[in-house]
Amino acid sequence: MSTGQHVSERVRHVLYTAFVSDGRLSAGAFYALAALRTAADGDVTVVARGELSSEARRSLDEVADLIITVPVATSVTAAWAVGIRHLPSDAWSGPVELVVTDDSWFGPVGDLAGLFARMASSQADLWGLTEHVRRNGGAAGRLRINWLVVRDGVLRSSEWEQFWRDGVDAGSEEAPDVPVRVVEEHLNAAGFGRDVAFPGTDFDSLDPALCNPDLLVAAGCPMVDRICFDTFPSVLNEKGVVPRNLLRQLASAGYPADLILRSLVKTTEPRVLYTNAAMHEVLPYLESSDRAAGRSIKALAALHIFYPEMTDEMVDLVERLPCPYDLVITTPDEAKRQSILDRLAARSVRALETDVRVLASNDGRDQSAFLIGCRDRLTDPTYDLVVKLHSKKTPQDGFNVGRHFREQQFLNLLATEGYAANLVALFEREPGLGIVYPPMIHIGYPTLGRGWWSNKPGFATLARTLGVEVPLDEISPLAPFGSMYVARPAALRRLVDHPWSFADFGGAEAYRDGGLAHVLERMPTYVAAQDGYYTRTVSTRDYFAISHTMMEYALDEVAGQIPGGMTDRIASVKRAGYVGHGTRRDFVRMYLAVHPRIARMIGVALPLLRRSSAGRRRARGRSSSAGSEG
Repeated sequence: MSTGQHVSERVRHVLYTAFVSDGRLSAGAFYALAALRTAADGDVTVVARGELSSEARRSLDEVADLIITVPVATSVTAAWAVGIRHLPSDAWSGPVELVVTDDSWFGPVGDLAGLFARMASSQADLWGLTEHVRRNGGAAGRLRINWLVVRDGVLRSSEWEQFWRDGVDAGSEEAPDVPVRVVEEHLNAAGFGRDVAFPGTDFDSLDPALCNPDLLVAAGCPMVDRICFDTFPSVLNEKGVVPRNLLRQLASAGYPADLILRSLVKTTEPRVLYTNAAMHEVLPYLESSDRAAGRSIKALAALHIFYPEMTDEMVDLVERLPCPYDLVITTPDEAKRQSILDRLAARSVRALETDVRVLASNDGRDQSAFLIGCRDRLTDPTYDLVVKLHSKKTPQDGFNVGRHFREQQFLNLLATEGYAANLVALFEREPGLGIVYPPMIHIGYPTLGRGWWSNKPGFATLARTLGVEVPLDEISPLAPFGSMYVARPAALRRLVDHPWSFADFGGAEAYRDGGLAHVLERMPTYVAAQDGYYTRTVSTRDYFAISHTMMEYALDEVAGQIPGGMTDRIASVKRAGYVGHGTRRDFVRMYLAVHPRIARMIGVALPLLRRSSAGRRRARGRSSSAGSEG
C-alpha cells in the first residue's frame, strides 16, 4: 500500500520529546532543537518529560511553537502520543512530513539540510537514519536511533491514527517505552514503504549506530546515538569502539563535543561516562603551546595544614599556579598557626592575599576546614578556580604507603609550573569541566573494587538531602580519594551552600568509613554532575607508567581465572557474588547463584528432605521408647 511519491517541497513539522532535569533540558537537546527549528518550515512541538523552570520555558519559546509537559516518568512513546494528539487536525493537509524524534542522539554535525536533501528523492512513506541489520542478511533491518520521518500518506491514514490511539496509552506514566522501530514495524505491516538514509549493509557490522559511529559521521550521518557513550564499558571494549576518538572527530567537524559530556553527566553513572570517554589526561611537564591566550583566571588556594612542617612543601605547590591567586590556610590551633606564619615570613609568597585561620574545631579535618572554615571564600564570585590541598602524612599506613599517597596527590595536581599551566588550560578550553583530580589510588591500598567501603548508604542519604539525582556507581564511586582537587566553585555549589556545622562531623571517633567526612570525600563529582559539570582525572607521565603497569598486572592475574571475554567475565563474577572469606558456605552460595536451576531444585527438595528426616527421627524415637518400655 505504498503511497510514496516524489514531492520536492513538503512542509516539515517536528515532534521532539526530551527528559527534564532540575527544570531544564540538556544542553545537547537545546542544540538539536535549534537545528531542527531551522530545518522545519512547519510547527515544532516539544513534549518535555518533567516540569520546566520559567527560564527553560522562555528558552524553549525561541525554538518551539508548542510546549507540552508530561510527568517525568512518561515513556518516550507515550510522550510522542501526547504530542500527536495536540497537533492541529489540519496539519496534514497538502504535502507534509513529520519528524518524530527525541533526545537520545547528539547532533547535528553540520546542519540537517544535507540529510533532508539526501532523502528528498526517496519514494518511501517513512524513513529513518540507519538500521540494525538482521543476522541472516535477508530482510530489511530494524531502525536504529529514535528518528522517524513520516510523510503525508501515512499521516492521513487510519493505521497511523489507530496506532497512537490503541497502541500507546498516552495518559499513562507507566506505558512501556516502545522504540521507534516498533512504530515502523506497525506501519510496515500496514503496507507502507520505508527507507533508511544510511543502510546498515553499507557498514561492516550488524549495528553501525553502536559499532561504526565514526563511519556513519564520515558518510554524512549528522547524528550519533547516545549509546556510544553511556552503555556498559566492557561492551564497547569488546567491539573496539573508542568514544574518545569519536568526540575528537565530532569536534573536528564543528560539533561542540563538550555538550555531549554535559548532557550525559546527570543521567549516567559517573564512572561509566568517565571510562567510555577516556576522561583521563596525561599532562606534559612543560607548558603546551595550545593553552588559551589572554584568559584572565583568578584562583583560591585553600590549604588545611595540620602538620606545620609541611607548609613550605604545600606553598611551593600552589606557587606553580600560572595565574594570580589568594592563599587561605586553615589549622586547628594557635600554636600551629604561629608556626605556619613563621615559615611564611621566612620565604617569598606570590599570593595576592594570605590568610591563616584557626578553626573552631578539627572535627571533620580537611572536609570541615574547607566547607566551614573557607565558606566565605568559596562563595566569593571573583574566583574562577579553587585548589584544595591538605597536609597528608598517613602515618598509620607506614612510611612507604604514606609517602606514595602524598606524592600521588601533590604531584599529579601541581608537578611543575608547566604542568600546572596545562591543568588550568583544561578549564580554559572546556566550559563544562567542573573538577580535576588524580586517578583512584590503588598502590598500597585495596581500593579497586571496594571504593565505597561502608559509605554508600550514608552517601545516598546525603545525596538526597543535597538534591543530587545522579545515578550512583555500582562498585566504586568516581571520587577524589585523598580529597585533593582543582574545581570551579560553581561545580561545588551544592556542597558549599549547605549549612554545615562542626557538630555534624562528630568527634575524632567519627572519622572513619561511614562517617560524614568519608562520605563527603566521595561527593564532589556527583554534586558537580547534578549541575551539569563533568570530571577529569590527571596524572604525570611517570605516575601513569607506574599505575598502568601495576593495574595491568593485577587485572591480568584476576581475569586469568575466569573464562570468556571481558563482558562475560564481569557478568560471571557479578552473578556469583562476593567471595567473602572463601569458606565452604561462601562457595556453596556462589555455586547456587551461578546455577539458579539447581538452587530452585534444592529449594523444592529441602523442605521435603527436612520433613522426611523429621519423620525418621520421630519414628526412631517411638521405636526406642517402645523398646525401653518392654
